[in-house]
Amino acid sequence: MYDLSDKTSIAVIGLGYVGLPVALAFSKRYPTLAFDINPLRIKQLRQGIDNTGEVDADEILNSSNLALTHELNDLRDTDVLVVTVPTPINENNLPDLSLLERASSDIGKIVHTGSIVVFESTVFPGATEEICVPLIEGASGLKLNLDFYVGYSPERINPGDNVHRLESVVKVTSGSTSECAEFVDKLYRSIVKAGTHKAPSIRIAEAAKVIENIQRDLNIALVNEFARVFEKLDIDTGDVLDAASTKWNFLPFRPGLVGGHCIGVDPYYLTYKANSLGYNPEVILAGRKMNNDMPRYIAERIHQLLSERGSTIRESKVLVLGITFKENCPDIRNSKAVDLVSELQRLRADVDVYDPVVNLPLPADMRHVKMIDSIPEHTYDAVVAAVAHSEFVEMSPNTLRSFARENAVIYDVKHCLDREIVTSRL
Repeated sequence: MYDLSDKTSIAVIGLGYVGLPVALAFSKRYPTLAFDINPLRIKQLRQGIDNTGEVDADEILNSSNLALTHELNDLRDTDVLVVTVPTPINENNLPDLSLLERASSDIGKIVHTGSIVVFESTVFPGATEEICVPLIEGASGLKLNLDFYVGYSPERINPGDNVHRLESVVKVTSGSTSECAEFVDKLYRSIVKAGTHKAPSIRIAEAAKVIENIQRDLNIALVNEFARVFEKLDIDTGDVLDAASTKWNFLPFRPGLVGGHCIGVDPYYLTYKANSLGYNPEVILAGRKMNNDMPRYIAERIHQLLSERGSTIRESKVLVLGITFKENCPDIRNSKAVDLVSELQRLRADVDVYDPVVNLPLPADMRHVKMIDSIPEHTYDAVVAAVAHSEFVEMSPNTLRSFARENAVIYDVKHCLDREIVTSRL
Protein backbone atom coordinates (compact mmCIF):
# COMPACT_ATOMS: atom_id res chain seq x y z
CA MET A 1 0.00 0.00 0.00
CA TYR A 2 1.38 3.37 -1.05
CA ASP A 3 1.64 6.50 1.04
CA LEU A 4 -0.21 9.29 -0.74
CA SER A 5 2.10 12.06 -1.94
CA ASP A 6 2.35 14.57 -4.75
CA LYS A 7 4.35 11.94 -6.65
CA THR A 8 1.58 9.33 -6.53
CA SER A 9 0.79 8.53 -10.16
CA ILE A 10 -2.80 8.16 -11.37
CA ALA A 11 -4.22 6.55 -14.50
CA VAL A 12 -7.84 7.20 -15.49
CA ILE A 13 -9.32 4.58 -17.81
CA GLY A 14 -12.23 5.78 -19.98
CA LEU A 15 -12.48 9.45 -20.98
CA GLY A 16 -16.17 10.17 -21.39
CA TYR A 17 -18.37 12.51 -19.36
CA VAL A 18 -17.00 11.04 -16.15
CA GLY A 19 -13.40 10.15 -16.89
CA LEU A 20 -12.17 13.36 -18.48
CA PRO A 21 -13.19 15.67 -15.59
CA VAL A 22 -11.81 13.11 -13.13
CA ALA A 23 -8.47 12.96 -14.95
CA LEU A 24 -8.20 16.75 -15.08
CA ALA A 25 -9.03 17.05 -11.40
CA PHE A 26 -6.35 14.55 -10.44
CA SER A 27 -3.82 16.21 -12.75
CA LYS A 28 -4.01 19.37 -10.66
CA ARG A 29 -2.34 17.46 -7.81
CA TYR A 30 -0.73 14.33 -9.25
CA PRO A 31 1.02 13.10 -12.41
CA THR A 32 -1.93 11.70 -14.37
CA LEU A 33 -2.30 9.48 -17.43
CA ALA A 34 -5.66 9.66 -19.19
CA PHE A 35 -6.41 6.52 -21.22
CA ASP A 36 -9.13 5.69 -23.74
CA ILE A 37 -9.32 2.77 -26.15
CA ASN A 38 -10.51 5.11 -28.92
CA PRO A 39 -7.49 6.66 -30.71
CA LEU A 40 -9.71 9.34 -32.27
CA ARG A 41 -10.86 10.48 -28.84
CA ILE A 42 -7.24 10.83 -27.74
CA LYS A 43 -6.33 12.71 -30.93
CA GLN A 44 -9.18 15.17 -30.43
CA LEU A 45 -8.37 15.73 -26.77
CA ARG A 46 -4.74 16.46 -27.64
CA GLN A 47 -6.14 19.21 -29.87
CA GLY A 48 -8.30 20.50 -27.03
CA ILE A 49 -11.53 19.14 -28.53
CA ASP A 50 -13.98 17.59 -26.08
CA ASN A 51 -17.12 16.48 -27.90
CA THR A 52 -18.95 15.93 -24.62
CA GLY A 53 -18.86 19.68 -23.98
CA GLU A 54 -17.84 19.12 -20.36
CA VAL A 55 -14.33 20.60 -20.49
CA ASP A 56 -12.91 23.73 -22.13
CA ALA A 57 -10.00 23.44 -24.56
CA ASP A 58 -7.74 25.60 -22.38
CA GLU A 59 -8.22 23.28 -19.42
CA ILE A 60 -6.99 20.33 -21.46
CA LEU A 61 -4.18 22.05 -23.32
CA ASN A 62 -2.82 23.89 -20.27
CA SER A 63 -2.66 20.85 -18.00
CA SER A 64 1.07 20.18 -17.76
CA ASN A 65 0.54 17.25 -15.38
CA LEU A 66 -1.75 15.34 -17.78
CA ALA A 67 -0.72 12.90 -20.49
CA LEU A 68 -3.18 11.35 -22.94
CA THR A 69 -2.79 7.87 -24.40
CA HIS A 70 -4.57 4.95 -26.07
CA GLU A 71 -1.67 2.57 -25.38
CA LEU A 72 -2.41 0.28 -22.43
CA ASN A 73 1.27 -0.41 -21.76
CA ASP A 74 1.77 3.26 -20.90
CA LEU A 75 -0.15 2.62 -17.66
CA ARG A 76 2.13 -0.13 -16.32
CA ASP A 77 4.00 1.98 -13.78
CA THR A 78 1.09 3.96 -12.34
CA ASP A 79 0.23 3.57 -8.67
CA VAL A 80 -3.56 4.08 -8.86
CA LEU A 81 -5.84 2.98 -11.70
CA VAL A 82 -9.27 4.69 -11.80
CA VAL A 83 -11.90 3.03 -14.00
CA THR A 84 -14.64 5.26 -15.44
CA VAL A 85 -16.01 3.24 -18.36
CA PRO A 86 -19.73 3.25 -19.29
CA THR A 87 -22.07 0.58 -17.92
CA PRO A 88 -25.19 0.70 -20.12
CA ILE A 89 -28.07 -1.76 -20.54
CA ASN A 90 -28.88 -3.96 -23.52
CA GLU A 91 -32.06 -4.18 -25.59
CA ASN A 92 -33.62 -6.39 -22.89
CA ASN A 93 -32.91 -3.85 -20.12
CA LEU A 94 -30.22 -6.08 -18.63
CA PRO A 95 -26.83 -4.76 -17.46
CA ASP A 96 -24.19 -4.64 -20.18
CA LEU A 97 -20.89 -4.99 -18.35
CA SER A 98 -18.80 -5.72 -21.44
CA LEU A 99 -16.75 -2.50 -21.25
CA LEU A 100 -16.22 -2.90 -17.53
CA GLU A 101 -15.18 -6.52 -17.99
CA ARG A 102 -12.76 -5.55 -20.76
CA ALA A 103 -11.28 -2.80 -18.60
CA SER A 104 -10.84 -5.25 -15.71
CA SER A 105 -9.13 -7.82 -17.93
CA ASP A 106 -6.86 -5.12 -19.39
CA ILE A 107 -5.95 -3.93 -15.90
CA GLY A 108 -4.96 -7.50 -15.10
CA LYS A 109 -2.31 -7.24 -17.81
CA ILE A 110 -0.64 -4.18 -16.27
CA VAL A 111 -1.42 -4.28 -12.54
CA HIS A 112 1.54 -4.87 -10.24
CA THR A 113 2.21 -5.51 -6.58
CA GLY A 114 0.95 -2.61 -4.50
CA SER A 115 -1.43 -1.26 -7.17
CA ILE A 116 -4.76 0.23 -6.14
CA VAL A 117 -7.66 -0.05 -8.59
CA VAL A 118 -10.62 2.28 -8.00
CA PHE A 119 -13.87 1.75 -9.90
CA GLU A 120 -16.28 4.65 -10.50
CA SER A 121 -18.61 2.99 -13.03
CA THR A 122 -22.19 2.39 -11.88
CA VAL A 123 -22.85 -1.26 -11.03
CA PHE A 124 -25.14 -3.40 -8.89
CA PRO A 125 -24.03 -4.20 -5.33
CA GLY A 126 -21.34 -6.89 -5.42
CA ALA A 127 -20.17 -6.38 -9.01
CA THR A 128 -16.75 -4.95 -8.15
CA GLU A 129 -15.75 -7.89 -5.98
CA GLU A 130 -17.69 -10.62 -7.79
CA ILE A 131 -16.96 -9.67 -11.43
CA CYS A 132 -14.11 -7.18 -11.72
CA VAL A 133 -11.71 -8.59 -9.13
CA PRO A 134 -11.72 -12.19 -10.51
CA LEU A 135 -10.93 -10.83 -13.98
CA ILE A 136 -7.99 -8.82 -12.64
CA GLU A 137 -6.74 -11.79 -10.63
CA GLY A 138 -7.13 -14.16 -13.58
CA ALA A 139 -5.19 -11.96 -15.98
CA SER A 140 -2.46 -10.96 -13.51
CA GLY A 141 -1.94 -13.97 -11.27
CA LEU A 142 -2.06 -11.56 -8.32
CA LYS A 143 -4.40 -11.78 -5.34
CA LEU A 144 -6.70 -9.11 -3.92
CA ASN A 145 -5.58 -7.66 -0.59
CA LEU A 146 -2.29 -9.54 -0.79
CA ASP A 147 -0.80 -8.10 -3.97
CA PHE A 148 -3.21 -5.37 -5.02
CA TYR A 149 -6.20 -3.50 -3.59
CA VAL A 150 -9.54 -2.31 -4.87
CA GLY A 151 -11.72 0.70 -4.08
CA TYR A 152 -15.08 1.93 -5.28
CA SER A 153 -16.08 5.60 -5.50
CA PRO A 154 -19.25 6.07 -7.55
CA GLU A 155 -19.29 8.91 -10.06
CA ARG A 156 -21.64 11.81 -9.46
CA ILE A 157 -20.98 13.76 -12.64
CA ASN A 158 -24.04 15.64 -13.92
CA PRO A 159 -23.57 16.31 -17.67
CA GLY A 160 -24.31 19.86 -18.77
CA ASP A 161 -24.32 21.14 -15.18
CA ASN A 162 -21.80 23.92 -14.54
CA VAL A 163 -22.67 24.19 -10.85
CA HIS A 164 -22.57 20.64 -9.50
CA ARG A 165 -19.07 19.67 -10.60
CA LEU A 166 -16.77 16.91 -9.36
CA GLU A 167 -15.06 19.22 -6.87
CA SER A 168 -18.31 20.60 -5.42
CA VAL A 169 -20.21 17.36 -4.72
CA VAL A 170 -19.46 15.09 -1.76
CA LYS A 171 -17.70 11.92 -2.96
CA VAL A 172 -18.58 8.50 -1.57
CA THR A 173 -15.51 6.29 -1.13
CA SER A 174 -14.72 2.74 -0.06
CA GLY A 175 -11.98 0.13 -0.16
CA SER A 176 -11.32 -3.60 0.02
CA THR A 177 -9.48 -3.22 3.36
CA SER A 178 -9.67 -0.56 6.04
CA GLU A 179 -6.21 0.67 5.02
CA CYS A 180 -7.22 0.81 1.35
CA ALA A 181 -10.49 2.57 2.21
CA GLU A 182 -8.54 5.24 4.11
CA PHE A 183 -6.14 5.71 1.20
CA VAL A 184 -8.99 6.04 -1.35
CA ASP A 185 -10.82 8.47 0.91
CA LYS A 186 -7.71 10.59 1.41
CA LEU A 187 -7.01 10.53 -2.34
CA TYR A 188 -10.44 11.91 -3.26
CA ARG A 189 -10.48 14.31 -0.34
CA SER A 190 -7.40 15.91 -1.87
CA ILE A 191 -9.30 16.92 -5.03
CA VAL A 192 -12.94 17.24 -3.89
CA LYS A 193 -13.49 20.48 -1.97
CA ALA A 194 -16.95 19.37 -0.82
CA GLY A 195 -15.39 16.47 1.07
CA THR A 196 -15.97 12.74 1.13
CA HIS A 197 -18.11 10.11 2.81
CA LYS A 198 -16.29 6.85 3.57
CA ALA A 199 -18.78 4.01 3.24
CA PRO A 200 -18.38 0.90 5.45
CA SER A 201 -17.91 -1.38 2.42
CA ILE A 202 -17.64 -1.47 -1.35
CA ARG A 203 -21.10 -3.07 -1.63
CA ILE A 204 -22.65 -0.22 0.36
CA ALA A 205 -21.00 2.37 -1.88
CA GLU A 206 -22.26 0.50 -4.96
CA ALA A 207 -25.79 0.35 -3.54
CA ALA A 208 -25.75 4.04 -2.63
CA LYS A 209 -25.03 4.97 -6.24
CA VAL A 210 -27.89 3.02 -7.79
CA ILE A 211 -30.51 4.20 -5.31
CA GLU A 212 -29.59 7.88 -5.86
CA ASN A 213 -30.89 7.67 -9.41
CA ILE A 214 -33.70 5.21 -8.66
CA GLN A 215 -35.14 7.68 -6.15
CA ARG A 216 -35.11 10.43 -8.78
CA ASP A 217 -36.57 8.10 -11.40
CA LEU A 218 -39.47 7.16 -9.13
CA ASN A 219 -40.19 10.74 -8.14
CA ILE A 220 -40.37 11.83 -11.78
CA ALA A 221 -42.56 8.81 -12.57
CA LEU A 222 -44.94 9.88 -9.81
CA VAL A 223 -45.16 13.42 -11.17
CA ASN A 224 -45.63 12.05 -14.70
CA GLU A 225 -48.59 10.09 -13.41
CA PHE A 226 -49.92 13.23 -11.72
CA ALA A 227 -49.68 14.97 -15.11
CA ARG A 228 -51.73 12.25 -16.79
CA VAL A 229 -54.41 12.46 -14.12
CA PHE A 230 -54.52 16.27 -14.14
CA GLU A 231 -54.84 16.30 -17.94
CA LYS A 232 -58.10 14.35 -17.56
CA LEU A 233 -59.20 16.82 -14.89
CA ASP A 234 -58.35 19.72 -17.25
CA ILE A 235 -56.04 21.41 -14.75
CA ASP A 236 -52.45 22.47 -15.31
CA THR A 237 -49.82 20.26 -13.66
CA GLY A 238 -47.35 23.12 -13.29
CA ASP A 239 -49.88 25.22 -11.41
CA VAL A 240 -50.65 22.31 -9.08
CA LEU A 241 -46.95 21.73 -8.39
CA ASP A 242 -46.34 25.43 -7.78
CA ALA A 243 -49.09 25.46 -5.18
CA ALA A 244 -47.95 22.23 -3.51
CA SER A 245 -44.32 23.41 -3.45
CA THR A 246 -45.20 26.12 -0.94
CA LYS A 247 -45.09 23.41 1.75
CA TRP A 248 -41.59 23.09 3.22
CA ASN A 249 -41.25 19.33 2.67
CA PHE A 250 -42.80 18.98 -0.78
CA LEU A 251 -40.21 17.73 -3.27
CA PRO A 252 -40.01 19.98 -6.37
CA PHE A 253 -39.92 17.35 -9.12
CA ARG A 254 -41.35 18.12 -12.57
CA PRO A 255 -42.80 15.84 -15.24
CA GLY A 256 -40.80 15.02 -18.33
CA LEU A 257 -38.92 12.53 -20.46
CA VAL A 258 -36.50 10.38 -18.48
CA GLY A 259 -33.61 8.95 -20.48
CA GLY A 260 -29.85 9.18 -20.58
CA HIS A 261 -27.16 6.89 -19.23
CA CYS A 262 -27.96 7.27 -15.50
CA ILE A 263 -31.56 7.74 -14.39
CA GLY A 264 -32.99 5.67 -17.23
CA VAL A 265 -30.40 2.91 -16.79
CA ASP A 266 -29.33 2.53 -13.16
CA PRO A 267 -32.66 1.14 -11.88
CA TYR A 268 -32.21 -1.92 -14.08
CA TYR A 269 -28.91 -2.71 -12.35
CA LEU A 270 -30.59 -3.07 -8.97
CA THR A 271 -33.66 -4.85 -10.35
CA TYR A 272 -31.37 -7.33 -12.14
CA LYS A 273 -29.57 -8.10 -8.90
CA ALA A 274 -32.84 -8.31 -6.97
CA ASN A 275 -34.31 -10.74 -9.50
CA SER A 276 -31.19 -12.90 -9.30
CA LEU A 277 -31.89 -13.21 -5.57
CA GLY A 278 -35.52 -14.21 -6.13
CA TYR A 279 -37.08 -10.82 -5.34
CA ASN A 280 -39.31 -8.95 -7.80
CA PRO A 281 -38.92 -5.18 -7.20
CA GLU A 282 -42.39 -3.99 -8.19
CA VAL A 283 -42.18 -0.30 -7.28
CA ILE A 284 -38.89 0.32 -9.09
CA LEU A 285 -40.15 -1.38 -12.26
CA ALA A 286 -43.49 0.44 -12.08
CA GLY A 287 -41.62 3.74 -12.18
CA ARG A 288 -39.60 2.56 -15.16
CA LYS A 289 -42.76 1.48 -16.96
CA MET A 290 -44.39 4.87 -16.42
CA ASN A 291 -41.35 6.84 -17.60
CA ASN A 292 -40.72 4.60 -20.60
CA ASP A 293 -44.33 5.11 -21.71
CA MET A 294 -44.19 8.91 -21.70
CA PRO A 295 -43.06 9.36 -25.35
CA ARG A 296 -46.13 7.41 -26.51
CA TYR A 297 -48.39 9.38 -24.15
CA ILE A 298 -47.07 12.76 -25.34
CA ALA A 299 -47.44 11.80 -29.01
CA GLU A 300 -51.03 10.70 -28.40
CA ARG A 301 -51.71 13.93 -26.51
CA ILE A 302 -50.44 16.03 -29.44
CA HIS A 303 -52.65 13.96 -31.73
CA GLN A 304 -55.62 14.75 -29.48
CA LEU A 305 -54.86 18.48 -29.39
CA LEU A 306 -54.59 18.63 -33.17
CA SER A 307 -57.91 16.79 -33.49
CA GLU A 308 -59.57 19.29 -31.16
CA ARG A 309 -58.50 22.01 -33.61
CA GLY A 310 -59.95 20.21 -36.60
CA SER A 311 -56.63 18.80 -37.81
CA THR A 312 -55.16 15.34 -37.95
CA ILE A 313 -51.67 14.31 -37.03
CA ARG A 314 -51.37 12.20 -40.17
CA GLU A 315 -49.00 14.13 -42.46
CA SER A 316 -49.03 17.14 -40.15
CA LYS A 317 -45.74 19.01 -39.97
CA VAL A 318 -44.35 18.73 -36.45
CA LEU A 319 -41.26 20.49 -35.12
CA VAL A 320 -39.51 18.88 -32.15
CA LEU A 321 -37.16 21.21 -30.29
CA GLY A 322 -34.36 19.11 -28.81
CA ILE A 323 -33.26 15.52 -29.31
CA THR A 324 -30.66 15.00 -26.55
CA PHE A 325 -31.49 13.29 -23.27
CA LYS A 326 -31.23 16.49 -21.22
CA GLU A 327 -30.78 20.23 -21.55
CA ASN A 328 -27.51 21.80 -22.69
CA CYS A 329 -25.89 18.40 -23.17
CA PRO A 330 -24.97 16.90 -26.58
CA ASP A 331 -25.54 13.29 -25.51
CA ILE A 332 -28.31 11.28 -27.22
CA ARG A 333 -27.72 7.98 -25.43
CA ASN A 334 -31.08 6.50 -24.43
CA SER A 335 -32.80 9.79 -25.25
CA LYS A 336 -36.56 9.60 -24.87
CA ALA A 337 -36.84 12.60 -27.20
CA VAL A 338 -35.72 10.19 -29.92
CA ASP A 339 -38.52 7.83 -28.86
CA LEU A 340 -40.97 10.75 -29.01
CA VAL A 341 -39.98 11.37 -32.63
CA SER A 342 -40.54 7.68 -33.38
CA GLU A 343 -43.99 7.77 -31.76
CA LEU A 344 -45.00 10.86 -33.73
CA GLN A 345 -43.82 9.18 -36.92
CA ARG A 346 -45.80 6.07 -35.99
CA LEU A 347 -48.87 8.32 -36.06
CA ARG A 348 -47.78 9.42 -39.56
CA ALA A 349 -46.60 12.90 -38.63
CA ASP A 350 -43.90 14.54 -40.75
CA VAL A 351 -41.33 15.40 -38.06
CA ASP A 352 -38.40 17.83 -38.19
CA VAL A 353 -35.96 18.11 -35.30
CA TYR A 354 -33.92 21.17 -34.42
CA ASP A 355 -31.21 20.87 -31.79
CA PRO A 356 -28.32 23.39 -31.56
CA VAL A 357 -26.46 21.30 -28.99
CA VAL A 358 -26.42 17.72 -30.31
CA ASN A 359 -23.30 16.25 -31.89
CA LEU A 360 -23.85 15.50 -35.58
CA PRO A 361 -24.07 13.29 -37.52
CA LEU A 362 -26.46 11.07 -35.60
CA PRO A 363 -25.65 7.35 -35.46
CA ALA A 364 -26.93 4.99 -38.14
CA ASP A 365 -29.75 3.62 -35.97
CA MET A 366 -31.28 7.12 -35.85
CA ARG A 367 -31.65 7.60 -39.60
CA HIS A 368 -35.36 8.17 -39.07
CA VAL A 369 -34.62 11.43 -37.21
CA LYS A 370 -34.69 14.29 -39.71
CA MET A 371 -32.44 17.05 -38.40
CA ILE A 372 -32.67 20.63 -39.69
CA ASP A 373 -30.05 23.34 -39.15
CA SER A 374 -32.48 26.27 -39.27
CA ILE A 375 -36.20 26.59 -38.63
CA PRO A 376 -38.44 27.81 -41.46
CA GLU A 377 -41.24 30.25 -40.66
CA HIS A 378 -44.97 29.48 -40.62
CA THR A 379 -44.41 25.81 -41.43
CA TYR A 380 -45.52 23.65 -38.52
CA ASP A 381 -48.89 22.39 -37.35
CA ALA A 382 -47.36 21.50 -33.98
CA VAL A 383 -44.24 22.66 -32.14
CA VAL A 384 -43.03 20.46 -29.28
CA ALA A 385 -40.46 21.67 -26.75
CA ALA A 386 -38.94 18.32 -25.77
CA VAL A 387 -35.64 19.49 -24.24
CA ALA A 388 -35.08 22.71 -22.29
CA HIS A 389 -31.89 23.89 -24.00
CA SER A 390 -31.03 27.46 -23.04
CA GLU A 391 -31.60 28.61 -26.62
CA PHE A 392 -35.21 27.46 -26.45
CA VAL A 393 -35.84 28.86 -22.97
CA GLU A 394 -34.53 32.26 -24.09
CA MET A 395 -36.56 32.40 -27.34
CA SER A 396 -39.10 35.20 -27.44
CA PRO A 397 -42.77 34.30 -27.84
CA ASN A 398 -42.78 36.01 -31.24
CA THR A 399 -39.89 33.86 -32.44
CA LEU A 400 -41.63 30.68 -31.34
CA ARG A 401 -44.89 31.78 -32.93
CA SER A 402 -43.09 32.43 -36.20
CA PHE A 403 -42.35 28.72 -36.63
CA ALA A 404 -46.01 27.75 -36.43
CA ARG A 405 -48.92 27.99 -38.79
CA GLU A 406 -52.11 29.69 -37.69
CA ASN A 407 -54.01 27.64 -35.10
CA ALA A 408 -50.99 25.38 -34.49
CA VAL A 409 -50.46 23.37 -31.31
CA ILE A 410 -47.51 24.41 -29.15
CA TYR A 411 -46.79 21.73 -26.56
CA ASP A 412 -44.33 22.24 -23.70
CA VAL A 413 -42.94 18.99 -22.33
CA LYS A 414 -40.44 20.71 -20.03
CA HIS A 415 -42.47 23.69 -18.77
CA CYS A 416 -39.80 25.93 -20.25
CA LEU A 417 -41.74 28.14 -22.67
CA ASP A 418 -43.64 31.37 -22.09
CA ARG A 419 -47.12 30.42 -20.88
CA GLU A 420 -48.85 32.91 -23.18
CA ILE A 421 -47.96 30.95 -26.32
CA VAL A 422 -48.39 27.38 -25.01
CA THR A 423 -51.43 25.37 -26.03
CA SER A 424 -50.78 22.72 -23.41
CA ARG A 425 -47.93 21.35 -21.32
CA LEU A 426 -47.17 18.04 -19.68
